[in-house]
Amino acid sequence: MQLEIRPDPAEVGRARQWARSRLAGSGIGADEPLAETLILLVSELVTNAVVHTGCPAVLRLLLTGVRDDPSGAPAGTVRLEVADASACPPSPRHARGDETGGRGLELVDGLADRWGWDPEGLGKRIWCEVDRCGAGAADRAAVCGVPAPMPEFAYGAV
Repeated sequence: MQLEIRPDPAEVGRARQWARSRLAGSGIGADEPLAETLILLVSELVTNAVVHTGCPAVLRLLLTGVRDDPSGAPAGTVRLEVADASACPPSPRHARGDETGGRGLELVDGLADRWGWDPEGLGKRIWCEVDRCGAGAADRAAVCGVPAPMPEFAYGAV
């Protein structure tokens, strides 16, 4: 499944809606922690493509093995990909204090079980994978029946 993205910030909301509908159609409920995590990852990856490249992009959602099988085995991995025409590699930053940008790839790193990027044509593909019951996914702890690990970072005013 894929969605063409125009280089317009309004496309981020459209990408979230599209992803929500695809997840629901695959048996991942909107209130499931997995869905919330995936929608945040869609937001971050699409925002990065729209803001930093100024190029059209393609959002891909690969839902292999999402549903639990009849044997009771847990479901598999969900992969998100955003491909764009810019050859510039992603550049993770660490935002300080009240900076309004620079947290996107840091969030992807914290929420996804794996992420990376590969050349694709003249551009690149940034991808992340989320295991339904991944050890590094605190938000999915309730689904998997394991205690949630302490977060490595927190947000909010003190």
